[in-house]
This record gives sequence, C-alpha cells and structure tokens, in this order.
Amino acid sequence: MRVLGAVIFALALMAACAVQAAAQPNEGFADLNDRLSPAVVNIATAQRVGDEDGSPLFAPGTPLERYNDLSGNRLRMQRSLGSGFIIDADGVVITNHHVIDGADEVEVVLQNGRILSATLVGSDPATDIAVLRVQSETPLPVVAFGDSEAARVGEWVVAIGNPFGLGGSLTAGVISARGREIGGRYDDYLQTDVAINRGNSGGPLFNMDGDVIGVNTAIFSPTGTSVGISFSVPSAIAEPVINQLIEYGETRRGWIGVNVLEVTRDMAEAMGLNTPRGAVLTRIDPDGPAADSGLETGDVILAFNGRPVADDRVLPRIVAETAPGSRVDVEVFRRGESLTLALEVERLEEESRPTPPVGAELDEDGDGRGDVLNGDLFGMTLEPITDALRRRYRINADASGLVVTAVDPDSDAAGKVRPGDVVEEIAWTPVESLDQARDLIARAGADGAPILFSLNRQGQYVLETLRS
Repeated sequence: MRVLGAVIFALALMAACAVQAAAQPNEGFADLNDRLSPAVVNIATAQRVGDEDGSPLFAPGTPLERYNDLSGNRLRMQRSLGSGFIIDADGVVITNHHVIDGADEVEVVLQNGRILSATLVGSDPATDIAVLRVQSETPLPVVAFGDSEAARVGEWVVAIGNPFGLGGSLTAGVISARGREIGGRYDDYLQTDVAINRGNSGGPLFNMDGDVIGVNTAIFSPTGTSVGISFSVPSAIAEPVINQLIEYGETRRGWIGVNVLEVTRDMAEAMGLNTPRGAVLTRIDPDGPAADSGLETGDVILAFNGRPVADDRVLPRIVAETAPGSRVDVEVFRRGESLTLALEVERLEEESRPTPPVGAELDEDGDGRGDVLNGDLFGMTLEPITDALRRRYRINADASGLVVTAVDPDSDAAGKVRPGDVVEEIAWTPVESLDQARDLIARAGADGAPILFSLNRQGQYVLETLRS
C-alpha cells in the first residue's frame, strides 16, 4: 500500500507539473517579440516654454532669474516620451491622449531608429486615445486589433513599449481583472500584472495570438513605478473611438440626457426584479432626448437598442456607441411591469453641454419647525419642508415631501441617507405628510421586505432601500 501510495503521489505530481507547464508559453515570448516589436514605436513630444516675443524664460525676481542670461531669453523645449503602435501601413499610429496633449511637436521613432514627424489626426480625452499620422516612402510594419471581450482573467499578455525612454522593452504577465473603474466616464479597463512604467503609456497590450487587446494607459503606484497593477483601455472601447477619429477627426457619441445608478440587490428585491441588473434612472435632462420619450425617474433600463444592459457602467458605453440620429427601442422595468419605449439619440456635445445646477436661490422668510417624525423610522428624523430648512440644507426649489434632519449612525439609513435629503416617495407613492409616511412604511414593510425611498438630493434623484 505504501508503494502504491508513492506511485499515485508521483503520478499526481507529474500531472500537476504538466498542467503548470501547459499554463505557461512553452517557447517564451521571443517569437512574438520578433514579429510584433517592429510595429511598436516611441513617441517623442516637445512643448515650447516661454513666449514668442522672446520674453524672459524665468520671471524677474524669482530664484531662477539668473538663468535667463544663459538661455538667451529664447524658447525652450520640454520633452516627454511615450509609446505607440502602427495599425496602418500608410502611417496611422495610436497612442494615449495624455502623451501628446499640449505638444507643439510630435515625432515617431521606429525600432530601426528612423524618426518621422507626426501630425495629430484626432484625440479623445474621455478614453485617453489619440491618433497620429506619419508619412513614409516605404510601407510600415503594422499590428492588428483583437477581441478584448474574449480575454479571460488568467490569460497571458505581453506589453512592448518605451519605459523610462529605454525603448523596445517587453514585459509579460497575466490579465488579473476585467471591468476596472479608475474614475473615467467610460471605464472598463483590463487590469494586468504586466510591468508598466512611465513611458509605456500609449503602447499595445498583446494576447498570445499577437493581437492588440488593449492600450496601456495607467498604473496604480504610490511610488510612480510599477507595483504590479496596470490598466489598459480594452480594444472594444478603443477601436470605435479610433475609427471615428480617423473618419471625422473627432468623436461623435450618442446622448440621451439621463443619469443612472447601480441596481443593488436590495433595490432589485424591493422593485420586484428577479436579479440585480440594468441601470436605474435618477435624473432626466428636461432638454434631452429622453424627456419626451415616456421614460421616468425610477425606471430600470434593461436593454437599449437591442443590447442588454448588465449594469449602470454598461449603459453609458452603449449609448455613446449608438450613432446620433438613430431611433432606438428602450426596454424598461417600471413598478413591476415591462415596457418598451422609443427615443431618438442625439449627439453628445462634450465640451459645451452645461452641468445641471445642484442648488437654487432661496428666500429668507420663515424660521419655524413643524411636526417631527422620528423614533423607529429606520433611524431617520423627518420634518415637513419649511423655508428655514430650505435655507439650512439648500434644498432644491422643486423638491417636495419630507426633509431628513437627522440620521442615527447605528441605523440602516446611515451611509445611505443624509441630512438635507428630501423623501419624495415611499414605495413609489408621493409623500405629502408625516401621517402618510407612517402609513406607507407600515404597509410596505409589513412582511419585512426592504422599502424603496425616492430622495431628492440637491436636485439629483436618488433611490435607496431601507430595512427596519
């Protein structure tokens, strides 16, 4: 038995080693590097420092004033380096927006040392993508985009770029997560443990087929150097942006004029959804396309133009990728019923669209306190809105209902509801008085289910679920 056990252990160890070996590239990455690196380029940018009229480089009276004589009061060039890659033999080069932003001159340096002057085709700060064009008498080496949607956590990936200006550097690792958010409007980053450093920005992230599945754009690091967490714009987001920049020199995104939030598990239960999905409407721009579509705040958008909406991060991407002028169907879930509404998508004016106001000019009359509803109401104290409370909490002029004036830090409402929030609806029913609020809460929470509260938070519509 002991011999048999040793044989079984040896076979298991051999199988484990075989699985580990199969999970790693057998031949390393040398062949990939030889095939792909010629199409990966260094991006050198220069920005003028000083004035065209020859005014001093450093202001008089500053510690650096003495260097003005050495500089001759001439224009100086600040240089920075990044990475990029060629996707068209006629000279189309992709990099990051932040690599070329503000540059007066851009040069593309090929692997063989050739330097080509580049012109900017178009740039998109929202996704940090920029398209350059260079002129070459001979066809240039190229790489092609792959399907980032098919990339799986744990798969090998390779980055080739220009870290610290060293040029032609390859690093390898795996995809460590998908769908990461780092603060952008259309975030859906691929997270990798590939070593990415300053100068890698704008370079390609390759899969093992040699396809570009991401554009390296950011690292997470308290030191400014790689700590094993890097982020790439997936090709599924980058490619449509690049195509628009090439065709129009700018992006042309769809817009419907809504704000949305995540549908939480408690929210789905309270609404009667079988699973948390979709995006709940929290605000509809009165001047936007959605205003006349029949959509209402509190609606959950489940599908847009035939594409399912998994969560609140997906909807902005789907809308942005929809051609302006398109008439689309929107599938929504409203108070237990499924509806299909139609609207026409307009073009997003990314620079000139004003930010909705978050407050209102308030009068100075009134300072009394009305009746107060407190105690066992999920830890909240509610009061009728008075002019004094409007001034104190800067309550939006069109808000109606009951204002929250205190929240018990040990209650379910803590962290969800804030003093100054106005409870406008409870379980989808408009609230007009304290007695009505008591009755609605008693009825809606009779079976212990979470209760939906519709809140007006300085003009923004917020949905929260509370349990007793």
